Amino acid sequence: QVQLVESGGGLVQAGGSLRLSCASSGRTFSSYTMGWLRQAPGKEREFVAGITWSEASTLYAASAKGRFTISRDNAKNSVYLQMNSLKPEDTAVYYCAADGPWGSTVRIGIAPREYDAWGQGTQVTVSS
Repeated sequence: QVQLVESGGGLVQAGGSLRLSCASSGRTFSSYTMGWLRQAPGKEREFVAGITWSEASTLYAASAKGRFTISRDNAKNSVYLQMNSLKPEDTAVYYCAADGPWGSTVRIGIAPREYDAWGQGTQVTVSS
């Protein structure tokens, strides 16, 4: 199973950008579909973006579409979330999560229960 560590969170003004990174220590990283999910205070954890292990598909929540971009570099055992045009409502703890190994080449789970491994999370705070 993969171990995941997120980085790149911080405080940013509305309209700004952040790039989150998630590094895996597992040698089978390339076989996992990867997702970014977030949890705001008092709210349930929600899906933000995902990318299949084959890189054949990406999926975005409606709130992220057009502003966020998920990508992965299997050679570096890493997945990234570029976040642009940030809004105060994007404030949350962002988690990197892995689903697999060797799942669907096109389907990306959006429910937290579909993910098998999680990072510790990184805080993103967007000020107005």
